Amino acid sequence: MSEKQQSKHVVFEKSDVFGYEEDHDIQYKTLSWQFVAFLMIAEIVSNGMLSLPNAMAAVGEYQEDYGKGRATDMLLVGTGIVPSLILTIFLGVFGLFTAKLLVDFKLNHPDVHNMGDAGYLIFGPIGREVLSVGTMIFAIFGTGSELLSGQLALSSLSNNGLCATVLLAIFSAATFLVALPRTLGRLSWLGLISTISITLCGVLAMIGAGVSPAASRTIAATVPNSFYEAFLAITGPVFAYAVHRFFILISEMRRPEDAMKAAWTLQVFATAYYAVFSVVVYVYLGSTVQSPALLSLSSVWSKVTFAAGLANFLISGGLYAHTAAKLIFVRFFRRSRHLYSHTFLGWFVWTILCFAATAIAFIFAAAVPIFSDLVSISASLFASWYTYGIAGFFWLHDAYHLDGKKEALVRRWGGTLLAVLTISAGAFICVAGTYVSVKLIVEAYASGAVGRPFSC
Repeated sequence: MSEKQQSKHVVFEKSDVFGYEEDHDIQYKTLSWQFVAFLMIAEIVSNGMLSLPNAMAAVGEYQEDYGKGRATDMLLVGTGIVPSLILTIFLGVFGLFTAKLLVDFKLNHPDVHNMGDAGYLIFGPIGREVLSVGTMIFAIFGTGSELLSGQLALSSLSNNGLCATVLLAIFSAATFLVALPRTLGRLSWLGLISTISITLCGVLAMIGAGVSPAASRTIAATVPNSFYEAFLAITGPVFAYAVHRFFILISEMRRPEDAMKAAWTLQVFATAYYAVFSVVVYVYLGSTVQSPALLSLSSVWSKVTFAAGLANFLISGGLYAHTAAKLIFVRFFRRSRHLYSHTFLGWFVWTILCFAATAIAFIFAAAVPIFSDLVSISASLFASWYTYGIAGFFWLHDAYHLDGKKEALVRRWGGTLLAVLTISAGAFICVAGTYVSVKLIVEAYASGAVGRPFSC
């Protein structure tokens, strides 16, 4: 490390959220960039991979009327392979760009621990509360989504041997235990296991799809659609890169300046994996592929892939719950001994927070029949900003306050333009995604497809 880098590292150490830790009982800053990458892959790839093949598949039907009052042909249509693949790659590159803006912002402001802290710097007290609440909602809904994946896995492996709600409760209890370690360093090896688990799950799913392809599948390279149908099909790729806790992860790194190495690893792995998995599964299963894709495999292969992915669903759910608890815990005890010492109050509050995050996720997942659509709404409202839009505000804020105010924005007009376009993209995804998700809920109720709460 050069003398300049050492000096910058010392300044960061003095002002960051956890400060010096040599004499602390609980030391947070223990993560290497490799394990940050594993933790991010474990959480993000889990949800994205299983929904992407469905984004390539049919999202509706249309009738071609020959104008003579005779029977019409019903054809399944979707965005197809080409647009979905291009979008997946583009969003991966875009996500890497916004990750760079986020990392730079964190290095410039070491006291930022989460999106709420960033919101306070840019938008004031209201920004802190809005972004903090948004992070917690998204994390809890993410926990619920993983709980449902775990329940599906247990139901498949047990041939529905127990009521689905009972299996959900069992998986929730295990998820709570995974979330309990106070530091992400304690969970780092679980991140590696989780990454191996979801990778193996995807490889086995591709093999299973190839061994037993759908005979009646329909495959489309490109198909025109209405705006609603098209955006419905691309919500999978859009939210497959959702990064809502990168600040929290960087805060627990030994060397925060290495954070971009983790971001590169995540985006390269996720983009390549998403592209290969979604194309292979869609080619073999076509328009019949469901979401999650594992449900479209034969019974034997579905069990095999769910078994392989079970560890990932469990660990990812624990990571989401840990994130929600960590945000509140640091907010309560920042700079106090309860944050870094083994005090009764510290451990009591931490345990309650982890339990509350998991319990709320369980209640939502079990009691709300349209929970999956609510997850989409939360992703539209928050993930669109956390992953894409708000990064533009990070760049504008630092260029203005750290580099010469208005003159810097004019002088660096290229960066200013990219930042404004990034904000605009986040706003568009937020509005369009929310519209599509709400319309899905309305249509589900209208069609009678909504189930009952706490049903088996």
